[in-house]
Amino acid sequence: MIPLKQRLKKVSTYIKGDCLADIGSDHAYLPIYSIEHGLTQTAIAGEVIKGPYEASLRNVKAYQLNDKIQVRLGDGLSVIQSDDNISSISICGMGGPLIAKILEAGASKLENKPRLILQSNIQSSAIRRQLIKLNYSIVEEEILEEKGHIYEIIVADFDKNTATMSEQEIKFGPKLLQEKTELFFKKWKHEREALDKIKQNLNSDTHKERLAEINNELLLIDEVM
Repeated sequence: MIPLKQRLKKVSTYIKGDCLADIGSDHAYLPIYSIEHGLTQTAIAGEVIKGPYEASLRNVKAYQLNDKIQVRLGDGLSVIQSDDNISSISICGMGGPLIAKILEAGASKLENKPRLILQSNIQSSAIRRQLIKLNYSIVEEEILEEKGHIYEIIVADFDKNTATMSEQEIKFGPKLLQEKTELFFKKWKHEREALDKIKQNLNSDTHKERLAEINNELLLIDEVM
């Protein structure tokens, strides 16, 4: 059995259906784990850089799963083909703006309305804004810490009646707001301190716009805290 980081194990619990597409697959760890544990029948491991692509090929071969996992080289969701019948897409270990950009650029690849399992390390609000545009509703969110880093997992399913989210929900997460855990408060306390430091180094005359943005963010954090 392949070893897997705790945050990816948590991601794996949300996989549904027969075919997973893991984008930015990081040596195909999640697809291999998912097949080994019967979470899905087949998988695609997508890589945009040749080094990780070749590493994924080696891992899939080492675990004798060439008949179950296809490793493909390409940018974002471009590795998905129309006849793949993808049921879940995972994108993990990236910043929120990059994940949002991948979803926007690959919107045409979501024709099967697969579940999206997205794990970001910064600025998850960009993901939530993009999900609204794609008619996806958030069904679950988790916040977790691993090796000193805090991650958020967003799980979304297609919903043509997707409701809009408030600015507070976009920033903090509609599900995470419902149950503010100790880790939730730890994350936003740290974020508040970081914003305060930035604010102290800005000039009130030359950085008016940025100062206004920071003050608005601080206000949102204070309302939630």
